Amino acid sequence: MTTPNTHGYLRIGELARRVGLSPDVLRAWERRYAILDPRRSAGGFRLYSDADVARVVLMQRHLATGLAPAQAAQRARAELDAPEPLNFEGDPIARLRMALEGFDEGTAHRAIDHIMERFALESVLTSVVFPYLRDLGERWRSGEITVAQEHFASRVLRSRLMSHGRGWDEGTGPRAVLACAPQELHDLPLVCLGLALREHGWRITLLGADTPIETVIMTTAVLRPEMTVIAVTIGTSLADSRDGLVALAECTALVLAGPGVTEDFARVVGAHHANGDPVSVARRLTVTHRAPAVAPAQTASGRTRPRSGRTAV
Repeated sequence: MTTPNTHGYLRIGELARRVGLSPDVLRAWERRYAILDPRRSAGGFRLYSDADVARVVLMQRHLATGLAPAQAAQRARAELDAPEPLNFEGDPIARLRMALEGFDEGTAHRAIDHIMERFALESVLTSVVFPYLRDLGERWRSGEITVAQEHFASRVLRSRLMSHGRGWDEGTGPRAVLACAPQELHDLPLVCLGLALREHGWRITLLGADTPIETVIMTTAVLRPEMTVIAVTIGTSLADSRDGLVALAECTALVLAGPGVTEDFARVVGAHHANGDPVSVARRLTVTHRAPAVAPAQTASGRTRPRSGRTAV
């Protein structure tokens, strides 16, 4: 490696003072998570750049939200080291819709890249993804688009959104188990809800489409989540699940979400009813079901632990 000019580079002691961590913690982070990329001086000393400072600071911020150290480091590197996106000409939302329904996956991904780079995730879900999914479903039911178009568009969007959900079960926040009711074959709205909940600090366990209620019960018995959400689009999908839902509501805070269930039915089985766009639902559920957040304390190894006596979940 070429020996750099030492102007503008820091020794580890100065880096430690700037970021408020000990040199031992910084060395551990460099070894375990590759968050630092030091150069070598002529004398063999490690020298750290402003980019190293920025990555450490961002990793600390992610740790404060409850992420595990490995995930916090991964996000910090991805956010600061990503290359500049290519310019995208034209209205990206209109181009995205045309590409998804025209089986043009390359253009669709470029449009998604452009949108994701410029807007916060909650804004993307509220203003782009969820309105499009609702419109897509209506036009499929009316015969304006084919099954193939609907499946292609859903697959592309789901794959991109799930990439944002990578590691969403890590951290120390409360856990939410998400599942589609029996016979519900599309879990994309539920994925959107999971991403929105993650923005509020929840850890997400996604069981996906067409999940038997018995499976949800077994999962909650193992994970003991603070909240379990079952998405219901087709009301008849719950016709044979009433007893199971009653049993489920006895062991977890149960939420029935979607247009396929009524508030009266939810009340009868002991569940909370939620309907609307994923971001609004996530905010309401966080207020209703999440325990007060506890700021994590940092150990010498860079891991986090709760400041109170409450057990981390």
